[in-house]
This record gives sequence, structure tokens and C-alpha cells, in this order.
Amino acid sequence: MKAHIANFNNILSPLEKDILDILWKRKSCRVREIHGVLKTKRAVALSSIAVLLDRLHHKNIVARTIETARGGMRYVYSPTHDQKGFEKSVVENAVNKLIERFGTVAVTYFEQRFNHGK
Repeated sequence: MKAHIANFNNILSPLEKDILDILWKRKSCRVREIHGVLKTKRAVALSSIAVLLDRLHHKNIVARTIETARGGMRYVYSPTHDQKGFEKSVVENAVNKLIERFGTVAVTYFEQRFNHGK
């Protein structure tokens, strides 16, 4: 069974997923560049994208650097992991939480699940 980012709706909002999809394709972007892509698909405010990118930055899902421009300074965002790396970290986190919460019951389940292919 292969996990895809689309299955992680409880991890990311649809707009956050769209933002990350753009960053994974382009490697790095400014808020305005992401807004330019997204506004062709949906009505979304530039400020909404900026807020979500700030939240993703605080969750360590995206990194940001400061760039000096004519109007002052601006942030440039990039993903901290590629898509596969992000998916792996989500699965890793979920499995670790299950093991912390349920201990040997979870470990036994995983062992049976993967040894017997159920």
C-alpha cells in the first residue's frame, strides 16, 4: 500500500496542500508567485497564502529566507522535504505516536501485519 499526500487531509488543509504542490514543483517561491498560480484555480487572498506559509514555516514544513527587493524585504519559501520525504515523516510520526500510546500492542500488530501480509 503506497501513501500519497492526498491521503493526509487531517495533516494539511486543501490550500496548504496546493501551496506545497507548487513549492515541490518550483523548489522555492515568493508569496506573490504562489498567489499568481493559485488565483487561476480559486479565489484566494494574498494575505491568506502569507498566513498559511507562516504557519507551515512554524511547523517546519517550509523554510524561508529573506530577500532584499526594491520595496524592501520579502520572504522566499522552500519545502524542507521533497514530497516523498514529507510523506515518510508523516507516517513515521504517526507510527511513533501509536507505539508511544499502545506500546507492545502496536508493535505486535505491526509485526503480525507485515510478517503475515494481512
